[in-house]
Amino acid sequence: MRKLIGYTLFCISIGILIGLIISDIFWCVVLILLFLLISYNLFCC
Repeated sequence: MRKLIGYTLFCISIGILIGLIISDIFWCVVLILLFLLISYNLFCC
């Protein structure tokens, strides 16, 4: 279950990264870093 949640958060962060390319917003960067950190911890640990 943890791997599934980690994978889902990773996909969400990739989607936000694509949105960042379209529009430069500070909160997108914060969400990308947060989701990548959480997904790494859930998927790898």
